[in-house]
Amino acid sequence: MSSELLRIPADDVHIEGLLELPGNARGVVLFAHGSGSSRHSPRNGQVARSLREQGSGTLLLDLLTLAENLDYHTRFDIALLTHRLLVATRFVLLHTPASRHLPVAYFGASTGAAAALQAAAALGGEVQAVVSRGGRPDLAGRHELPKVRAPTLLLVGGADPEVLQLNRSAYERLQCEKDLVVIPEATHLFEETGTLDQVAQRAADWYARHWH
Repeated sequence: MSSELLRIPADDVHIEGLLELPGNARGVVLFAHGSGSSRHSPRNGQVARSLREQGSGTLLLDLLTLAENLDYHTRFDIALLTHRLLVATRFVLLHTPASRHLPVAYFGASTGAAAALQAAAALGGEVQAVVSRGGRPDLAGRHELPKVRAPTLLLVGGADPEVLQLNRSAYERLQCEKDLVVIPEATHLFEETGTLDQVAQRAADWYARHWH
């Protein structure tokens, strides 16, 4: 297992990400965190560990600086989050020796899911897959969702009715290979026993199917 803390130049700041690659990694999953979260999120950290155990590399990213993350409006600036994710993707593909030969995929939570889908729409076939956990894919926009080519898996808690409805609406607009899976009894943060394990396994299976 290799581990590297990346400092990625983006506009007039640097964003940080922890790149961890198991031996013979089949690809690298870039994590776009939700509003108010960071690469230190214990939930995304748990999912990332599971992915690495099953052969995928992970890049846990802070798309915003500490100062930016304190601004409520910036945390919901999907255009900015998407731009930063695209910058990070290019950095991983072009400037990071350990990962530049690997295919990439995205994992998004909350507003990070919208950024992941917008970035996937922009990059087309360069992105192998997208997984959203309790995300807001609707915020990617009605015009961007049909442009996504990457196979997309939406994971939503069964006890999160508002977000479930938003995901169903976004799902209808997606024209790529897609699936929407409801995790029974899970609330928005998937804090219930075993629910995050289901997310991790579903995500790992989705990436394994689509690495090429």
